[in-house]
Amino acid sequence: MVISKHKRNNLFYFEQNYQKHFVLFFFFVQTQGSGGNSSILVTGFTFAKKHSMLLVADGGATKIDWAWTLDAGETAFAETGGFNPTYGNADLGEKLKKELADLPHPAGRMELYYYGAGCRAPEAVGRARAVLQAVWPQAEVNVFDDLLGAARATCGTQPGIVCILGTGSNSMCFDGEKVVDQIPNLGVLLGDEGSGAHIGKELLRAYFYREMPDHIRQLLSPQLPGGRDEFIKTLYAQSNAGSFLASFVKLVAGLKSDAWVNGLVQSCLEEFVQRHVLKYPGAASLPVHFCGSIAWHFGSQLDAVLQKHSLRKGKVLRKPIAELFKFHLNNASSQPFTSDRKNS
Repeated sequence: MVISKHKRNNLFYFEQNYQKHFVLFFFFVQTQGSGGNSSILVTGFTFAKKHSMLLVADGGATKIDWAWTLDAGETAFAETGGFNPTYGNADLGEKLKKELADLPHPAGRMELYYYGAGCRAPEAVGRARAVLQAVWPQAEVNVFDDLLGAARATCGTQPGIVCILGTGSNSMCFDGEKVVDQIPNLGVLLGDEGSGAHIGKELLRAYFYREMPDHIRQLLSPQLPGGRDEFIKTLYAQSNAGSFLASFVKLVAGLKSDAWVNGLVQSCLEEFVQRHVLKYPGAASLPVHFCGSIAWHFGSQLDAVLQKHSLRKGKVLRKPIAELFKFHLNNASSQPFTSDRKNS
């Protein structure tokens, strides 16, 4: 299969050619959604055969990556704003529905696999499914924890330790088919070690406690014009505090080689490895895979921590969506998520 991406002004289209199938063209116009979230508007597509459409999503609190097809081998990608049904409210659900309205809506049969942050408790799974089903009433909607998506994208059907380091963090031990052990994720208030929210929290603590060098302080000062009182007011007004805290990491992302930034990030990653990865029996003998923007952007800091503990680094994916979509194309009869996890 050959995938090519073309851009003219704001017009994007993907074309894929493969034997014994017709060629499908998708045309996209990049738009600006409400709240600053980007979305993709499908303006037209043509196809020669009628098949069940496959739509796969990897959803985080900040953004959701989508991949879809009308036949094996015909693939397109898009990004919308994020959603965490654990913390989400009705407004977030309605906002997401508006963004999803821009994605394809075939008249025929459709299979949707949504792997989302916070999609573990039955109530959260039901909330996410209701939002998706309202957008695609004809679809067979399957909702799973984003950890299963990360496992399928990195491990495939092989055993390994799977970690997510994005806005939040999570981990598990995977035997190639199911979760066999998981250190619990305690969320943004008590956990999320090594995540963007954790690093952002440590940056802000250092800023207000006067524990950071002046050249870093100058980067944060324009973002905190109202000082402590205004910041606290804004923080507690957030519907998603994790995304808000993680947004401050972008201010220092370009200073990875700075000694102070390097030390702060490495200490957060060290805490994640200590509290999660090293707790799994046999961690030293299994590949340790990572998904998420923090693992991707701070790869050298992550390497240093893993080497310190003689851990074997596996795949590191900024976005698991492409590999996750391939998994579904290659495993059309994927079994429902099962777990023998120990989670105490």
